Amino acid sequence: MTSTATNREAMLDKLAALDAEHARAVGGGGEKYVARHHDRGKLMPRERIELLVDEGSAFLELSPLAGWGSDFAVGASVVTGIGVIEGVECMITANDPSVKGGASNPWTVKKIFRASQIAEENGLPTVALVESGGADLPTQKEIFIPGGKLFRDITRSSAAKLPTIALVFGNSTAGGAYVPGMSDYTVMVKEQAKVFLGGPPLVKMATGEESDDESLGGAEMHARVSGLADYLAEDERDAIRIGRRIVARLNWRKPYSPPDPPRDGRGYAEPDADPEELLDLIPADLKEPFDPREVIARICDGVSATNGAVFDEFKPLYGSSLVTGWARLHGRPIGILANAQGVLFSEEAQKATQFIQLANQVDTPLLFLHNTTGYMVGKEYEQGGIIKHGAMMINAVSNSRVPHLTVIMGASYGAGNYGMNGRGYDPRFLFTWPSAKSAVMGPAQLAGVLEIVARQSAESKGEVFDAEGFKGIKEVVEAQIEEQSLPFFLSGMLYDDGVIDPRDTRTVLGICLSVIENKPIEGTDRFGVFRP
Repeated sequence: MTSTATNREAMLDKLAALDAEHARAVGGGGEKYVARHHDRGKLMPRERIELLVDEGSAFLELSPLAGWGSDFAVGASVVTGIGVIEGVECMITANDPSVKGGASNPWTVKKIFRASQIAEENGLPTVALVESGGADLPTQKEIFIPGGKLFRDITRSSAAKLPTIALVFGNSTAGGAYVPGMSDYTVMVKEQAKVFLGGPPLVKMATGEESDDESLGGAEMHARVSGLADYLAEDERDAIRIGRRIVARLNWRKPYSPPDPPRDGRGYAEPDADPEELLDLIPADLKEPFDPREVIARICDGVSATNGAVFDEFKPLYGSSLVTGWARLHGRPIGILANAQGVLFSEEAQKATQFIQLANQVDTPLLFLHNTTGYMVGKEYEQGGIIKHGAMMINAVSNSRVPHLTVIMGASYGAGNYGMNGRGYDPRFLFTWPSAKSAVMGPAQLAGVLEIVARQSAESKGEVFDAEGFKGIKEVVEAQIEEQSLPFFLSGMLYDDGVIDPRDTRTVLGICLSVIENKPIEGTDRFGVFRP
């Protein structure tokens, strides 16, 4: 077993690498283009967001590593996240004009789609901080067709009474012109905002007409002539002020009231164990097990005079490699499923199925904490019904209607990723720790399986298997799978909503639990057929 000091050192190294990647995203298009933007008297997207949200409130940035490992800038030239504006939780999107003028690339589109999904599922108003030259033309084939969904989502949000607000700071051209055009409220910055379907060069080519930016799509023209602008702002700060006033007048109320504080009047208690110690818990080698109860003790509310134990474990003596139970997090009730020893057996699958049904019966959100190598394989377990029991668990996860939150702490391999509510099962939010790994199976196991298959194939043909020659192939495959299972790669693909410092887990989950209260929390008693 590795020591806590070794675990901490390994985690700190991973966090340093994470900070470096986040710095790349914050750096946008680089110092040259950021300086050019500032020299024009403009703010960067995160500076705009900082002025927009309530002072002292948290901003939960989502998918900051989108596009990592691709040919595009880390962050995909747009910032998305959840912030509180005039006391209202809003989805905020902000183009980064320092990256190719804020042009949308394929990862930009995917990132905004994810933001739109979160806003829809959790009933959030959307505020778009717009400054984009439209699509990245060399990759238009990956943007144009699917990109139309962006405008559909804006209008559907409005139809669902989820207000949409566009603050236009610069270019909003071509298809991007429909963002302010389809929003409920549009604010344009005087002498900066330019909104048109086709700029002067395109108009000249298409019609022969001579025009200039201001008469064709300037903010003042849209405020006085076309009526596209509802408000004309003097400068960026004025636009942000107007945006805050719009949100303040939305008459926004959560349909779901948070649970009453404990009767002792003190509210919830902070964790009894120090969250700083989360860095010590995760083994540098994920093959070593760790007790998820130690994680739960550091992210959930501590003991107070009224709420009793930190964690009321359910079925503690049955299916012990999966820990299930009830807790509170920032005063809110939550059910937890956490992997203990990695492998899921039939007992664990059946236990999880029952627990998910119970959570739906009492309308309680579920938190899944991953560290699993998947469902157990082997003759004994196949004969014991591992497939049908695993299917029961996946059935329950798939049809559960209470909100799900997922944190991948360590391994998340095979169908265990599915049963523990991985990305394919649409958790409301999914975050990973820097220690996480996710793939169809471990790199060594996958490469080993390929070797066995290759050997059997050679033997079936009557050929001699070249073990030495296959060794090189095996090493390449193992390295490739290792790279593709790491959190930066997965986050770059938008398979999570962000890689987070384990010490921030409680805060992040607390924000998520507050956000999901923008819609009623209602479980279900309707599941698919459970095979006996």
